[in-house]
Amino acid sequence: MPSVRLVGIRKSFGSIRAADGLDLEVRDGEYLCILGPTGAGKTTALRIICGLLAPDEGRVLLNDKDCTGMEVEDRKAALLSQSYALFPQLTVEENIMFGLDIRGAEEELKEQVLISMLDLVRLSGRSDALPAELSGGMQQRVALARALASGADLLLLDEPLRALDARLRISLRKEVRSLVKSLSMTAIHVTHDQDEALVMADRVAIIRDGRILQIGTPKEIWDEPVTPFVANFVGQSNFFSGEVVESSPYTVLRTGEGTLLKGRPSDLERGTEGVLGVKIGNTDLSLDRPGFFPARVERVIFEGRNLHVDLMMDQGKRISSKIPSWRKGKVVAGDRVNVVWEETKGTVFAMPPGGLEQELRVE
Repeated sequence: MPSVRLVGIRKSFGSIRAADGLDLEVRDGEYLCILGPTGAGKTTALRIICGLLAPDEGRVLLNDKDCTGMEVEDRKAALLSQSYALFPQLTVEENIMFGLDIRGAEEELKEQVLISMLDLVRLSGRSDALPAELSGGMQQRVALARALASGADLLLLDEPLRALDARLRISLRKEVRSLVKSLSMTAIHVTHDQDEALVMADRVAIIRDGRILQIGTPKEIWDEPVTPFVANFVGQSNFFSGEVVESSPYTVLRTGEGTLLKGRPSDLERGTEGVLGVKIGNTDLSLDRPGFFPARVERVIFEGRNLHVDLMMDQGKRISSKIPSWRKGKVVAGDRVNVVWEETKGTVFAMPPGGLEQELRVE
């Protein structure tokens, strides 16, 4: 199982910077998800790791060995690209077994791997089919099985579950992770789906504009975001800006309207401008308890286990809340409610240099 390090990677396509001083370390045997919006540089990072792209600057290290100029076939990495790249003249079985065939694997091993792969991707009855006879989702599952069965030490997955229906996608998340672990592979999985990353990853790396903003366990990324962008991209948040009144034992912000809001302690100095972020799932509503400020319910959307509530503050600012669905009918459009959260659930940031609106922009 290899470890992977990207050091100072830069890659441009004309005026577009796909990697801008990208640094990343993936541990031996780790399942790491790179999570970010479209155009953030996720696919570029994978293609540089496997050798399909050469960086303009920087180094790629596999097991601490500089492999920047190494040929693709010498890196023992399997890439599942978004295009699937199946061999149209080969059957499902032949596509899945291609990597083991060219490595001269024993027939007994190949048979065992084929059975487990076909079962994993729910294609046991289609082993003789050609790619043209399969749906897009089925083709993606064949490509996934081929990558897993390749015998590679390093597995690179580029949006591997994106074309699957919702139920199958949820089912395969844990199964793919378990299989990767059982095969003792190191995996780097890029996605823009936060739920997928949080469920599957040992650690999550948040990427934006070709740079890693934060890397940590799913819980760390969720509970301790280092920027407003991370706080909003991994779990939608409400944001409030204001002057720092105090920083301990809680940070208190005074908004432009004079409202005092509380969040976690911080190292921000009094009088500086700060931003308070609260996940919408931690933003509660009450008809009778006092809160930080009142708001009017604009609409309530049923989402199964939760209700998504859109609210309008008196100052004309829109915010949202997510509350349990058993409260359906107890909070309705037009209600006047008080908005409240636990102080420990409010994350406080310094005001970003370009302002809050620019910070929260998703490309």
